[in-house]
Amino acid sequence: MNDLKLGTVEMQFAEIIWANAPLSSGSLVTLCAEQLGWKKSTTYTVLKKLCNRGLFRNENGTVTPLISRAEYDAMQSAQFVEENFSGSLPAFFAAFTKKKALSQSEIDEIRAMIDNMGA
Repeated sequence: MNDLKLGTVEMQFAEIIWANAPLSSGSLVTLCAEQLGWKKSTTYTVLKKLCNRGLFRNENGTVTPLISRAEYDAMQSAQFVEENFSGSLPAFFAAFTKKKALSQSEIDEIRAMIDNMGA
């Protein structure tokens, strides 16, 4: 699962699966035709590509995610921090808060998350 970064179209496709899983491959073809304007062959080509990359499984005509949307987001976030801030979450946080002031409720929520990590 090294190359999990999805392009815009792949992400739209993945969203369809995450929102409807488990679903039959036939239902996926129908949804992709309706929402993306894709032909059956395009759907199966992209599905195979993302199955090979370890995001989804197509077994006996049933498509299921191997990682959830939340897991995908966490992996992308960790990769972003690693690539852009040498893996330093404090460096990321410092850069982020220079451009965006946090509300008191956001500060409280972050503080609670940190407190719960030590528990």
